[in-house]
Amino acid sequence: MIAADTPALKEEVYRLRYNVYCLETGFETAESFPDGLEQDEYDAFSAHYLIQHRKTGLYAATTRLILPDKSNLHRPFPIERHSRIERKDLLHAIPRSRLAEASRFCISKDFKRRAGEAGTTAGIPHEAGDYKFSENERRTIPYLTLALFACLVNMSVQHGITHWYAIMEPALVRVFTRLGINFMPIGPVADYHGRREPCVITLQCLLDGVKAKGQQEWELLTDSGRFWKA
Repeated sequence: MIAADTPALKEEVYRLRYNVYCLETGFETAESFPDGLEQDEYDAFSAHYLIQHRKTGLYAATTRLILPDKSNLHRPFPIERHSRIERKDLLHAIPRSRLAEASRFCISKDFKRRAGEAGTTAGIPHEAGDYKFSENERRTIPYLTLALFACLVNMSVQHGITHWYAIMEPALVRVFTRLGINFMPIGPVADYHGRREPCVITLQCLLDGVKAKGQQEWELLTDSGRFWKA
């Protein structure tokens, strides 16, 4: 895992996102990014991470955490612009300064090998609600997804974040639930690059849920507890 905190590393983030979001999935139009770097207005307010494959040096995956604007805590997150949030009762107790949005969660096509993964951003087949992982896949493939969550956990600790927004495909929400990551829906499914469900999660609940599923997964997410102290 590499913190993309230099111009050169951020360029690698944007290039990988361009490949996934523009060329592979078509969620964004390639013509909008003639330099081959997918960026938006939220990148300036975000922390970014990359996962690099040690053997080849290729960047396998990336994600970002859109941070609260400390000078304007009412600045809306993407989820607040593109979906309808109905469970405002769940948000009242969350300090705005500790709320961020997990975003641009994507894996390079070179590291998506299972049937159905091509054309997805996170390497989860569209039929994932009914997908059955083989025993070998349970040992290997989910760890790239969990490594991206570990990046988000690390960024959250660094920036004092305790809660995440996320807007995701419903099938992805169901897969994460099977890993012990229990996102709470807070509104109806929206049409935003396809069907997307607005959710929120508390980091402590996320880590407790993963730990209940398996100590090894919890250790990966927290670097054996180094990233996160309850």
